[in-house]
Amino acid sequence: MRTVLFAIAFASILLSGSPGDLDEAVEESIRLKEIPGAVLWVGKLGAGGKPEVLHSKAYGNRALVPAVEPMTMDTMFDAASLTKVVATTSCVMKLFEQGKIRLNDPVTRYLPEFQGGKSEITVRHLLTHYSGLRPDVDLKPAWSGYETGIQLALIDKPVAGPGETFLYSDINYLLLGEMVRRLSGKSLAEYARETVFDPLGMQDTMFQPPEGLLGRIAPTERLNGSGAPLRGVVHDPTTRYMGGIAGHAGLFTTAADLAKFAGMLLGEGASSGDRIFSAAVVRKFTTPQSPADRMMIRGLGWDMDTRFTANRGELFPLGGFGHTGFTGTSMWMDPVSRTYVILLTNSVHPRVIGPISSLRSKVATIVAAQAGYEQPGAYLSGYNETMAGARRRVARNGEVLTGLDVLVKEKFARLSGKRVGLITNHTGFSRDGKRNVDLMLESGVRLTALFSPEHGIAGVEDHENVGHARDAAGIPVYSLYEGKNRRPSKDMLRNVDVLVFDIQDMGTRFYTYMCTMLYAMEEAARHNISFLVLDRPNPLNGVQVEGPMLDTDLESFVGCYPLPLRHGMSLGEIAKMAQGERGWSTPVDVVKMEGWQRGDWWDSTGLVWVNPSPNMRSLQAALLYPGVAMLEYWRDYSVGRGTDAPFEQIGADWMDGRRLAAYLNSRKIAGVRFHATRFQPTASNFAGKTVEGVRLLITDRDQFSSSQLGLELAAGLLRLFPGRSKLEVNQKLIGNWAVMAALEQGEDPRVILERERARLEAFLGIRTKYLLY
Repeated sequence: MRTVLFAIAFASILLSGSPGDLDEAVEESIRLKEIPGAVLWVGKLGAGGKPEVLHSKAYGNRALVPAVEPMTMDTMFDAASLTKVVATTSCVMKLFEQGKIRLNDPVTRYLPEFQGGKSEITVRHLLTHYSGLRPDVDLKPAWSGYETGIQLALIDKPVAGPGETFLYSDINYLLLGEMVRRLSGKSLAEYARETVFDPLGMQDTMFQPPEGLLGRIAPTERLNGSGAPLRGVVHDPTTRYMGGIAGHAGLFTTAADLAKFAGMLLGEGASSGDRIFSAAVVRKFTTPQSPADRMMIRGLGWDMDTRFTANRGELFPLGGFGHTGFTGTSMWMDPVSRTYVILLTNSVHPRVIGPISSLRSKVATIVAAQAGYEQPGAYLSGYNETMAGARRRVARNGEVLTGLDVLVKEKFARLSGKRVGLITNHTGFSRDGKRNVDLMLESGVRLTALFSPEHGIAGVEDHENVGHARDAAGIPVYSLYEGKNRRPSKDMLRNVDVLVFDIQDMGTRFYTYMCTMLYAMEEAARHNISFLVLDRPNPLNGVQVEGPMLDTDLESFVGCYPLPLRHGMSLGEIAKMAQGERGWSTPVDVVKMEGWQRGDWWDSTGLVWVNPSPNMRSLQAALLYPGVAMLEYWRDYSVGRGTDAPFEQIGADWMDGRRLAAYLNSRKIAGVRFHATRFQPTASNFAGKTVEGVRLLITDRDQFSSSQLGLELAAGLLRLFPGRSKLEVNQKLIGNWAVMAALEQGEDPRVILERERARLEAFLGIRTKYLLY
C-alpha cells in the first residue's frame, strides 16, 4: 500500500569493516553465558537479485548438557515465534493471493464459532496483533490435543477492543493456523511445506522433526530444571500440548533455509528466477498495515517498529521488517539495501535466563554500519511509514517557495502575451507579503479578470451570497459563490486566455476552495482555455491520507471529486489527477513549490499563516476541522463558529459535556483528549445562548486521525443522545453511505475505518501517479 520514502546510498557489497566486530559481539554474549552458542548469517541480494553471503559463522556450542556439542552451520533451531511469519503468515499470503481470504473480513467468516459467532475482530487484526485477545490461552488445568487448543482460542475473551491497542498474542496465530487448515484442507505443516518450503528448497525447515535429525537440533530448556533438555520437541508449552503443530510456534529450521526465505521476500516474491509470491502480495504484507493512529507499527505478521524491534538495531532505517522468537531466534530484512540478518541461538538452554535484545541490536547495528550506509541530505531519517506513507516525527525548519514565489522568480514568463484571469483571495500573497495581483500588474501581466471563492476576495464574507465587486486596481472581481453560482460563466471568461489559480487550501475534502478550482478547470476545458495552478502546501502535510472515501453519488460542492476526507495532496497534484482521470482536454500546468517536503506540516514551511476563512484560525483548528466539521450540517449542533475557538470545541443545548468527554476519553483515541466546557457563540448556531459541550486538545498530531475523531464523535453522540439528530443530514460531508449505515447500526468506528481500507488503498494507487513532490 505504501512506498518507502528513503533515499539511501548503499556504498558497498561486502561488509566494509572487520568481521571481528561481529565475532566479538557474539563471543562476548557467550562469555557472559547469555547464550551457549549461535549461528549468524548475513546476506544481501546483489545485482539481478543474485544472493550474496556477507558473513556466515557458527559460534560456541549448541548443547551444554547432558554433553557439550559444538555449534555447526547446519544446526536446526526451534524457531519459536518465527513460526508466525515463516510458516503461518506465508500460508495466509498464499491464500490471500488466491483470493481465498480477505484481510478486512471478520474472523467469523472463516471460523464461524469464534466468539459465539459475534465479533468485529478481522483477519487484519489477528495478523497485526490488534485484536485485543490475550497473550495466550490458559494452560491450567492441564489439557492436551490440537482441537482442545483451538477451542480454547475460539472462546477466549478479548481484553481490549479491536484496533484499540497493540497486544502481542499467540492466540491470534493459533486462530490463523486453524484458518489455513480449514481453507486449504491440509494441516499447517503440510500446506507450508507444499506452498513455501519445497518451492524454496528449505529442506531443513519443518514441524515435528523426525528422530533421525535430533543430533543436529539445538536443545532448549530442561523442564523443571532437571533431566534431559527438550530436543526436537517444541519448547512452547501450548504447541507442545497441541502435538507440535500450531500457528504461533512449532517450526524447526536452519540459518541457511531462512536465508533462502529472506532472499525471496527481499526479491519481492522471487527466488532464483522462480516466483513464489506476487510482488504486490509481498509488498502488502511487509509494509505497515496496523491502525494508522497507533504508535506500534506492524506489517501483516511482520514487526516493523514496536517495543520488540531490537533486532533492527540502531542504524537500519525505518521501513524494514523482521521478527524474533522466544528461544533466541531472530531475523531482520532491510528492503532499501536488500540486506538481511539472521541470528539463531538457543538462549533458553539449559534454562531460561532472559531476552537477548542487546545482542540482537548490536549485531544488526554492526551489520548496518559495516555494510556502508551513508546518510546524505536526501535520507529522510525522521520518517516512518503509516497507512498512507511516510510521517515526519521531528519537524524541520524549511523555507518553502510557493508557486507564486517561483513564478515571480521566472518573471511571469509563462503568462507573457496572454490575457489572464486570476482565481484568488487574500491568501494569494508571496513569501515577502506582496499580493499576487500587485506583483502581476507590476510585471506587466495583462490581468483582465479576478475570480473569488467562498468568503470573497478579502476572505471575510461568511454567508452564501457573495456578490461581484471591483478590485482596488480597478479589475472586475467575479464571485464564484453568488447564490447558486459556483462556476465562471462564458461571459466572465470572454477576455481570458489562461485561468490562474492561487489560493491556500486546508487539505480537507469538503473545504470548498478545491471544488472552486475543479469547477473552473471544467469550464476552462469547455471554453478551450488553459489552466495554471500556483501550488501551495497542504498545511496538514502531504503523507497522511484518511478515509472515508467519497461515494460518487454524493458529490457536491463540498466534495466534487472522489477523494478521502484527508487526501494528503497539494491542489496542484489534485488538478493533475482530475485532468488525467477525467480526461479533461484543457492544458493544465502547475508551478511547483520549491523546498516543500511531503512530511512538512505548515509550521515547517517558514510561511506566514493567514486565516484562509473567517473561522479557520490556527493549524490546530485545521487539523481538527475534518473530523469536527463532518457533522456540522446538524442545525442544533455547534462546532464553535462564533466563538474564539471554532472547530476546537463542540456543543449543544442538549449535550452533557462531562458525560461525552468521559466517553470519548474512554475510547483512547490516539493524539487527542477531551474535557467538558461551556461557551456562548456570538453567531451561527446557538448565537447568544450558552451551551455545554467538550473541548478538544491535540496531544500528538502525528498519531492523531481526524477521520477517526469524526466517526468517534458521531458514534458517541448517536449512542449517548439517541434521537437528537439524523446522520443523513451530513451525508454530503461524511460522503459515504456504508459508513453512515455502519454508524447508525452502532458499529465500532475503528472497525468501520478498517473496512474502508481497501477503497483507500485503491485510491492511493491512483494518487501515486500524480504526486509532484
